[in-house]
Amino acid sequence: MTQSSQIPVRACARTRVTGFTEPCVICVTGGAAAPASSLLALDLGSRLGWAVRLADGTITSGTATFRPGRFEGGGMGWLRFRHWLDEMAGTAGPLGRVVFEEVRRHAGTTAAHVYGGFLAHLSAWCEGAGVPYQGVPVATIKRHATGKGNASKEAVIAAMQARGFAPADDNEADALALLLWALDARGGAL
Repeated sequence: MTQSSQIPVRACARTRVTGFTEPCVICVTGGAAAPASSLLALDLGSRLGWAVRLADGTITSGTATFRPGRFEGGGMGWLRFRHWLDEMAGTAGPLGRVVFEEVRRHAGTTAAHVYGGFLAHLSAWCEGAGVPYQGVPVATIKRHATGKGNASKEAVIAAMQARGFAPADDNEADALALLLWALDARGGAL
């Protein structure tokens, strides 16, 4: 990646991420006009990483957990995820596009089922809301962020820190890397 393709950033604020209500905020500065809608990037999983570029150019990120509680049915996590998507669409302004990490190989059967459930609910929500969505292979995201398609989680975190972000974990770092890929792939446009 060349130096000219990087988005200049400066940190505006940072709070401890305990969920989606206290995000990391980075203001993106640049000469381009602000987009009319927001771009949401998701690292799908029970501990979901997310990053959003708001219509004013601000980038916000964090993590959210959707595991069902001990005395809840298995569907409660999915209901909370759909509710979270509704809230995100409401607070982030109109969503112009959603991109997600497309995982093609899973560590086990349970991981595959969990990912498939998130993907099913995300795609159904996007279809219902009329929001375009796109999956991006993991190697493509890692290659864009670090220069290596098989980079470690630590390397992706370090790459996001070098870009001015402070991800709390690898899920948030993956979502940030995906968001930056989506912005670079379209020249900042949705």
